[in-house]
Amino acid sequence: MNFRKLFKPKTMAIVGVSLDNDRHPANVVFNKNQLRYPVEVFAVNPRGGILQGEKVFTHISEIPDKVDLAVIAVRAEHVPDIVAGCADANVGGAAVISGGFAEAGRQDLQDRLAGIAKEAGFPLIGPNCLGIYSPSKVDTFFLPSERMVQPDDGYVALVSQSGGILVDQMVKFAGEGVGLSLAVSIGNKALIRELDLLRYLIKEPNTKVIAFYVEGFEKNEGREFVLAASACPKPVIVLKSGKSAGGSRAVSSHTASLAGDYDVFSEVLSQYGIVEAKSEAELISFCESLSCYQTSIDGKIGIITGSGGHGALSVDICSSYGLSVPTLSEQLQSEIREKLSPSIQAIASIANPLDLTGSAVDDDFVAAADGLSRTPEIDCIIVLLLPYLPGTTSDVGARLSQVSRRAEKPLVAYVPHVEKYRMLIEGFEFNRVPVSPSIEGAVHMAEAMRRCKPC
Repeated sequence: MNFRKLFKPKTMAIVGVSLDNDRHPANVVFNKNQLRYPVEVFAVNPRGGILQGEKVFTHISEIPDKVDLAVIAVRAEHVPDIVAGCADANVGGAAVISGGFAEAGRQDLQDRLAGIAKEAGFPLIGPNCLGIYSPSKVDTFFLPSERMVQPDDGYVALVSQSGGILVDQMVKFAGEGVGLSLAVSIGNKALIRELDLLRYLIKEPNTKVIAFYVEGFEKNEGREFVLAASACPKPVIVLKSGKSAGGSRAVSSHTASLAGDYDVFSEVLSQYGIVEAKSEAELISFCESLSCYQTSIDGKIGIITGSGGHGALSVDICSSYGLSVPTLSEQLQSEIREKLSPSIQAIASIANPLDLTGSAVDDDFVAAADGLSRTPEIDCIIVLLLPYLPGTTSDVGARLSQVSRRAEKPLVAYVPHVEKYRMLIEGFEFNRVPVSPSIEGAVHMAEAMRRCKPC
């Protein structure tokens, strides 16, 4: 199946628009795409009529232009026939927003829908989903624009069985400055499933990281997914729900998925070098980190800070993840100390963490990073920047980024995310260095690279 028209449509039909209820999900999708996206939008309702000054077609076959994407939001029992009509009209694919299928006990109806699409070779997302968000191209989510928080264009593709989880992550991604190349809510995944999207996204040039929120797989499907993900040249991140007995029951009632044995699944992911995010916080940090560094580390962390307390906290967090913070050799400590400002040479602690004290200036942070970037004793640098230190400037982020890029050694930063420090944060972001607003998030970013290992 060719998914290009699904995710990069030039024309779109919204099937199920209401002529008297502007808050109907189909109308929300129609209005936002007509007003805010470059896609040409057509409305479909069997009664015909006029909507927002545009003709409403009674059937998708009446639309004079070839339709790339159909968004279907009608009662479940009508969906199979509409999908058959879309296939007959050579529509490029469909997102079925409608619920009332397997998740509501109507497996027969879902099987009929899937059978029609499969026989026709017709790409189908859903049912019971939000569909597709492709930045600057299309948005099939039936959420009003004023309530949506949309990340900027970026390099992470996010695939989720749950529409609610997907929207939640988009809010958090936007807050952390993590951009998306594509977001897909697959719901009951009657036809197009995680494995299909993985195979598509491997070849998608604008995607560097592929992330999945997974509730469950069919029999033997998990094995196929893991094998394909392990062979993927891009980092693959998985957040799995249904870990507990209660969570497993909730998953089954949500999208009629089989949760499976979580412990076995988790162990297999690790064995095959697939990155498992064990929480939403990890997912966000992992996506940001691996969109900047498609690399693997052993987990030898060098920490640079202007506060001993921050350094101690970061060591504890590293330890909880199994990351090491090795004491630097005497020779390396001497080399770094010699390059520090005279005012802090006698008071800075260089063993690791490198506590440069509150009197450090930009040159001190750069000297410390330069020393760590050149040694095999460390394979990743975490910089804990307290932007209120009097000796640092908004240039320090860009300068540290340049050190990292020259040495090709990954560096991640902690900087509080407030507008006052925006210029400092941008110095990192413009140079593709990930920044977390928490110490734990910065450690997560290093941990992501440790979990991302070839099998």
